[in-house]
Amino acid sequence: MREETVVLDGFHLTPEAVSRVALNNSEAVLDDAAKQRILASRQCVEKAVREGKRIYGINTGFGALSNVVIDAGQIEQLQENLIRSHCTGVGAPFSEREVRAMMVLRANFFARGNSGVRLELVQKLIDLLNHQVHPVVPQKGSVGASGDLAPLAHLTSVLIGEGEAFYKGQRLPGKEALKQAGLTPVRLKAKEGLAMINGTQAMTAVGVLGLLKAERLAKIADIVGAATLDALRGTLTAFDPDIQAVRPHPGQMNVAKNFHKLVAGSEITLSHKDCPRVQDAYSLRCIPQVHGAVRDVLGYARNVLTIEINSATDNPLVFPEKDKIESGGNFHGEPVAFALDFMGIAMSELGGISERRIEKLLNPVFSDLPPFLTDKGGLHSGLMMIQVSAASLASENKILASPASVDSIPTSSDKEDHVSMGTTAARKVHEIIENVEHILAMEILASAQGLYFLEPMKPGTGIQAAYRLIREAVPPITVDRRYHEDIRAIRELIESGQLLKVVEEVCGGLR
Repeated sequence: MREETVVLDGFHLTPEAVSRVALNNSEAVLDDAAKQRILASRQCVEKAVREGKRIYGINTGFGALSNVVIDAGQIEQLQENLIRSHCTGVGAPFSEREVRAMMVLRANFFARGNSGVRLELVQKLIDLLNHQVHPVVPQKGSVGASGDLAPLAHLTSVLIGEGEAFYKGQRLPGKEALKQAGLTPVRLKAKEGLAMINGTQAMTAVGVLGLLKAERLAKIADIVGAATLDALRGTLTAFDPDIQAVRPHPGQMNVAKNFHKLVAGSEITLSHKDCPRVQDAYSLRCIPQVHGAVRDVLGYARNVLTIEINSATDNPLVFPEKDKIESGGNFHGEPVAFALDFMGIAMSELGGISERRIEKLLNPVFSDLPPFLTDKGGLHSGLMMIQVSAASLASENKILASPASVDSIPTSSDKEDHVSMGTTAARKVHEIIENVEHILAMEILASAQGLYFLEPMKPGTGIQAAYRLIREAVPPITVDRRYHEDIRAIRELIESGQLLKVVEEVCGGLR
């Protein structure tokens, strides 16, 4: 077994392991004990079928048609009809990374042994993942209760040799993708179609990948904010440990500690030790409170998502040790929807305070630096438009941060009369995080230019490391140029993890 292999047992999957499978194409395998649970669960379903028990989704119709009893000879057709009829998604497809995350989450859920599917089906799903056959899954069409029905139906359609999939860079009919990968379609048996589409794996997959990126950006925001603090000759007084101790939110205390690491040894700080300025603007002075609150929200989201990726969200659920099959509502995405909406609100604020710091860097009233960070103002506009673009993204985030989970709309003849809109929340938080990454890239472009004007004074040790890396990709601004190329180069340093790595190498791990 390869070292990077992710073992699925249904109980111990982590967001980081999901990321390894989704982003690094790590292999996934079933735990041996999980195989036994799956077999026991399937025996429970087959026993119920033999005895002719009337059980939702096994020998009945679905949703508002659950009162229709299905003949034993039509059970397999029922499952395939379910998949076909639920492929109603529209819009651009989820990324291949997001689809990989969906597949590993679904397989891990099956590993719990509460779904009643055959071991063969679970293995076929894992084979699809490990052979890098990625179903085309449209982003829109889920209301997030009864699970992510439409997205997961599109995913399942490839398993049965239908739909479409990406394979080796090509978009192919599902059957052809399976053939080229050396795989064969599966024929769904009793309950298996319903088991494949009942669940929160679409919203949770997008949410988990977004969480990991958001956590990294929270640390980047501290690096960027510290660079701005030095460039603006701000004071560390507001980061004093005693101030944090009397309002001991964990995130706030950790951010203050990060800043002391990042700004340690700053010649710029020493140069204005006795200046008459008593207080900085809120976007500097309140960084521990705002960045810290964002961290605390991300901690809440991590807890919810970690529980969700190790939960049984099917309906009905099978309990083989008690020989029972029960209908419930674990497919409802409300816990995930709330967490993702909260995460979107928090990340929007992280971008909002960053945009305000960009304004301070460009405004000589606050910065004592050249207007728009150019010493040739008039002929050259400098970074004037950087703030405009950041403001655009920050305002867009305010719209996107409006919670999806406060909405509900009844479906299925009012049988499914309350829904979570969790997948909408997931798609929105993805966009918010992308926007924040761009805003932070814009801020560090501006703060690096501010530090350039303060040379030969050196910023804090951690900021020096960031500044050196930025300068390898983006030279100082002496005349106007196409700044979008600078933003793109810096964003790549953020997204690749290089910026965080070089800073932590010199000042230690950030909290």
